[in-house]
Amino acid sequence: MLKNKLEGIGWFMFETLQRIVSNHPEHQFYFIFDRKFDPTFIFNENVTPVVIGPPARHVSLFYIWFEYSIPHALKKIKPDVFVSPDAFNSLHSPFKNLVVIHDLNFEHYPEKMPWLIRKYYRHFTPLFARKADRIATVSEFSKNDIAKQYGIDPAKIDVVYNGVNKSYIPVKEIIKKEIKEKYTENNDFFIYVGALIDRKNLDNLFKAFDRFKKTTRSNIKLLIVGSKMWHNKDLQLTFDAMQYKEDVVFTGRLPIEELCCATASALAMTYVSYFEGFGIPILEAFAAGVPVITSNVTSMPEVAGDSALLVDPFNVDEISSAMRKIAEDEILRAGLIEKGFQRCKAFSWDASAQHLWKSIEKTVAG
Repeated sequence: MLKNKLEGIGWFMFETLQRIVSNHPEHQFYFIFDRKFDPTFIFNENVTPVVIGPPARHVSLFYIWFEYSIPHALKKIKPDVFVSPDAFNSLHSPFKNLVVIHDLNFEHYPEKMPWLIRKYYRHFTPLFARKADRIATVSEFSKNDIAKQYGIDPAKIDVVYNGVNKSYIPVKEIIKKEIKEKYTENNDFFIYVGALIDRKNLDNLFKAFDRFKKTTRSNIKLLIVGSKMWHNKDLQLTFDAMQYKEDVVFTGRLPIEELCCATASALAMTYVSYFEGFGIPILEAFAAGVPVITSNVTSMPEVAGDSALLVDPFNVDEISSAMRKIAEDEILRAGLIEKGFQRCKAFSWDASAQHLWKSIEKTVAG
C-alpha cells in the first residue's frame, strides 16, 4: 500500500478494504504496515494502524517479517482472523487466517522471474496455501489452478473477482486531443498498461506492432504505460531490433487521473499477457469505452467474455492481425465498445468487497 504506486494487488487491497471497514463499523480493524504509511490508507475510525519492522524489501526480509514480526504483533492484537491480501502467510501464527492468492505465474513460468524471488515463492506459497484456513482468489481459473497445483480442496477457495475504478469513463474529444498532443504527436495509439515484466508478453507485442506498421504504413503509435520490475535483456534486444521503435512511447507510471484519460483516448487496449490471474486493464478499457485485444489463455477469456478480440499470445501474426482489424474496421470497434460497456457491469469493487467479507466470515466461523 504505497501512495501513487498501486498496481494490481495494491488496487485490490485499496478498493476492497476501504469498503469493508466502512461497511462494518461494528468491527475493529488493524492494518499492519512494514514502513511509514500514508494517512489516506487509514480509511475509517475503526482502523488502527500498526507499523512493525523490518521493511520487507528483500526476500530474506519477507521471511523475517512474516515469521517473526507478524506473529509477535498478532499476539498483542489477538485478532479473530488474520487476512493477508498479497499471497503471503505466517507459518508461525496461531490465529485463523485468510490468504488472497492472485495467481501462480511462478509455477508455470519460473524462468521468467529472478532466481531468488522464484525460489521463495515456489517454496513458501504451497506452505502458505496449506496453512490457510481459507483462500480467496480472483478468478475461477486461479481457483482451479491453486487446487490442482497444491492439492487444495476447491471448497476451501472462494472467488473474489476484481472490480474497476470508477474513474475509468469515456472522455470528450478535447481530452483525447490533449493526450495525443502530449504523447503521440497527435496520432492515434494502441495502449498497454502494466508492469514491464516477461509474462506481460511485451516482446511479442513489440514484434506484432512492428509487423502491423510494416503492413499498414499507418501513423498509429504504441503507448507503453508502466515501470520496470527488473531488467529484461531479451525485451531490450527485441525493442532495439524494431524497425518502428520510434513509434513506441514509454510514459513510465502515470498518476491515476492521467492514466484514465490516456486509456480512454486509445484506439485499443493491447493486453496480450501469457499468464494472468485476472487482468484488471481489460475491465478498465471496457469502462473507458475502448476496444480490447487480449489473450485466449488463463483468466483473460473468463474476464473478457465475447467482448474483446482474443488472440494467441504466442502468435505474433494473430496479434498484428487483431491490431489491423481494430485500426481499419469502425463497425467492429463500435461493436466491441458496446459489448465492453455491458461486460464491465458484471464486475464492481462493491461486489468484490462483499465477497471478500463473506470469505472472512467463513474463515472466522471455521
